[in-house]
Amino acid sequence: MKRSHLLYGLAVLVLAALLPLVMQGYGNRLMNTALISAIAVIGLNFVFGYAGLISLAHAAFVGVAAYLVAILTTTHGWNPWLAALLAIAATCLCAYVTGCILLRLKGHYLALATLGLNVSFTIVVSNWLDVTGGSNGISGIPALSLAGIALDDERGFYWFSLAVLALLAALAACVRHSHAGRALMAVRDDELATAMTGLPVTRIKVAAFTLGAAYAAVAGCLFAFHIRFVSPEDFNFSHSIIYLAMLIVGGEGSIVGAMLGAVGVTLLPELLRGVGNAYLLVFGLLVLVILVVLPRGLISLVDPATYRRRGRPGVVAPAAHGGRPS
Repeated sequence: MKRSHLLYGLAVLVLAALLPLVMQGYGNRLMNTALISAIAVIGLNFVFGYAGLISLAHAAFVGVAAYLVAILTTTHGWNPWLAALLAIAATCLCAYVTGCILLRLKGHYLALATLGLNVSFTIVVSNWLDVTGGSNGISGIPALSLAGIALDDERGFYWFSLAVLALLAALAACVRHSHAGRALMAVRDDELATAMTGLPVTRIKVAAFTLGAAYAAVAGCLFAFHIRFVSPEDFNFSHSIIYLAMLIVGGEGSIVGAMLGAVGVTLLPELLRGVGNAYLLVFGLLVLVILVVLPRGLISLVDPATYRRRGRPGVVAPAAHGGRPS
């Protein structure tokens, strides 16, 4: 990583950390939602941005972790940290097993299969009344505490979530520039050629799917501890589509783009509150304009070289970098 990029990242992190000091309670709550979404979208970036797999089950993995945390802490009285660790591990196991089954499919077949997985998850949690509470959900989830300090206010939770996001973004950057990251992008760019080099294509896909689910699980745990309530509507397939939209708007294949898309799409409804019932129309038009004017997403605004290198007709990005911004 270039030193200038590191300095820019630290500067942005410091500015982000100062935001709660100048924002009101609802603004901090909204930013907490954006940070949690950013973690989930960075995970989806491993699956879609790097490995090229269209997954519409990301919200289901967020929901698996959130529900496990809710059940373990409210029904069985587990310590929140232990419950979160088990929830993340169990979500990764679920993703690994489903990945081994589904990732032999390709293209729209995979998209439909993962969509069915998300729909099935919603049906199960909506009807398993004794465990999940059905459509009433689960309330009374305890707050996290760190060094004896309860993270039960929006400002404290924001700083904690920001620290988690920064650590996971740094980890994602390390993976992106590692041999594993190059293998993921090789599978995306040319699966047949990758297989001919001797790399295990299916295992690489499953690894990307599992890694993405791990990030989704962290987001699910934070969601449960932040809202202190979970219900089936929080994790239906429409949320998977929103996560995918966040990644595309921000810039797939880019960690910074994933965060920009998550924050932008989360805050946009509030910015468009004044248009009333025309919100969906205006939102759709804005997304369309972004995709037409900035085909690489919002990341083009942060890194103009990305737009010049990949946005002009006839210019092909170097294959060694997967044709994506980092």
